[in-house]
Amino acid sequence: MKLHIKLIRSTIKRVENQKRVARALGLHKMNKVRVHDDNPVIRGMIYKIRHLVEVTEVSE
Repeated sequence: MKLHIKLIRSTIKRVENQKRVARALGLHKMNKVRVHDDNPVIRGMIYKIRHLVEVTEVSE
């Protein structure tokens, strides 16, 4: 299973570790979508910035 992760809120005025997580997921600009495999590491990263992203599960 894959996850489509879209950055829907800005990282401006956010805690530094939240900015780093967004960058690590490949989310550099607003409304950009990145596709990642569904695994516990990615899920944990999404949980850290759940208020900034929109996640859609997509079957392969």
